[in-house]
Amino acid sequence: MFYIVNKERIVSCVIALSTILILFLMATVVPAKEPNTVTTSTKEKRLLPIYSVDTEESKVALTINCAWSAEDVDLILETLNNNQVKCTFFMVGEWVGKNQEAVKKIFDNGHEIANHSYSHPHVNNLSYDKNVEEINKCNNLIEKVTGQRPTLYRGPYGEYNDTVIQAATDANNKTIQWSIDSLDWQGLTGEQMWARISEKLENGSIILMHNGTENTALSLDMLIKNIKGKGYKLVTVSDLIYQEDYSIDNNGVQQKN
Repeated sequence: MFYIVNKERIVSCVIALSTILILFLMATVVPAKEPNTVTTSTKEKRLLPIYSVDTEESKVALTINCAWSAEDVDLILETLNNNQVKCTFFMVGEWVGKNQEAVKKIFDNGHEIANHSYSHPHVNNLSYDKNVEEINKCNNLIEKVTGQRPTLYRGPYGEYNDTVIQAATDANNKTIQWSIDSLDWQGLTGEQMWARISEKLENGSIILMHNGTENTALSLDMLIKNIKGKGYKLVTVSDLIYQEDYSIDNNGVQQKN
């Protein structure tokens, strides 16, 4: 009986000591609970083109895309000259190749010539290398005809993504969109175009038009006079945008830093 009692005491002591040891180890090994923290992902910022410019000056840019015929170039130039307006022509390389005399006339009249790709493909479907090839091929041809290399680029169909913009940037071209689409390519009348333009016109606007359309050349004089009548000066894109020390917000508005 004495043996049994002592055995029971020994077992109880061992259990108690084991429990104390386990608790001690848990206290020393398991770290204290840290306060809750929030982790944020560092997602790269999406590249954006310039849609318009944040400026206090009452000036806007008129841009004309050239991808179709060149029959109306003389009338467009005459209208621009009569109104003492300079604008930016975004030219497709293949169009430049077919209409070199028209390109020279535009350049000689003091207008800005910019890049609109070489073959007008869907650039979002192209690789970085193919985009660079399209841009450089067009730049090379324009430089050959005018002696001046473009510094601005506009993707066909208004398409862009990070790859497209990076390709243009690496080719030393700023990517330019527009804040006002005249929809002249749909055959709108001058009055219909003006209704669209006047509704959104503001400081720093970039207006999109095309040559080779049904009514653009015939309506241009009226549109320019109406824009001027609202107190705006028409300038080239390069005279509108900031060349350095700028940022572009989520809406594509270029702002001076």
